[in-house]
Amino acid sequence: MVRSMSVKPTVLKLGGSVITDKEKPLTPNLKAIERLADEISRAKVSPLILVHGGGSFGHPVAERYDIAGGYVDPSQILGFSQTHLAMTLLNSWIMEALISHNIAAVEVHPSSCAVTKAGRIATMELEPLKKMLKLGFVPVLYGDAVLDSEQGFAILSGDQLVSSLAIKLGACRIIMGADVDGLYTADPKADSSAQLINHLTLEELKSLKHKIEGSKATDVTGGMLGKVHEVKLAIEHDIETVIVNATKPSRVYKALKGEKVTGTIIEKG
Repeated sequence: MVRSMSVKPTVLKLGGSVITDKEKPLTPNLKAIERLADEISRAKVSPLILVHGGGSFGHPVAERYDIAGGYVDPSQILGFSQTHLAMTLLNSWIMEALISHNIAAVEVHPSSCAVTKAGRIATMELEPLKKMLKLGFVPVLYGDAVLDSEQGFAILSGDQLVSSLAIKLGACRIIMGADVDGLYTADPKADSSAQLINHLTLEELKSLKHKIEGSKATDVTGGMLGKVHEVKLAIEHDIETVIVNATKPSRVYKALKGEKVTGTIIEKG
């Protein structure tokens, strides 16, 4: 039976650093993938859209051929194919884990349904995703090499996908599964006095960004500020965003269930 889309979808992002071993090229973190598939299965959230990053699969190949910089010479064409292949390999590990936990997941390849312009989504065919959600499937997308109307091709990040899908499909919330607990007042790896920020409004996020940029630090928040910048547009559309540490057991489960969980909540305010 086809369900009504009156219930707004949840968009869950699983960071590449969570689901891969970033020190070893093309190495999935199978233990983490299995655990997260179990947490998603137990949470029973529907409708759900899942997006994952590239970690040690997509990034090294894409960097080697400078896919993000666009088409310069013919050698990059094979590099584009290799980048996409690396991402489909990682995606296959995710899909296998999800389906083995009785989740009706279906992969949606961004390279086949999205075109960017100067690296930003220009067009994306969403009708199949809408039909999947209505039928109770879980669409699974990922950061990918895609065609670009200005520069030939580009890298479409998982974070940009998350924001765009959340807005266009009317999501109720975004859950970012990262390898840190959330946004911090300083870099927790370098500053023992760094404190986790539990709640932020959009205005507070903007002032935090200016403060950080003024300090000339690359990212003193625990590495999440750049990712949050992508979802800022979704927050402006009143879509609550929660950052949790997906390397810690039960954090993603609790976030999906709407339970109290360690992390950072960002809302429009």
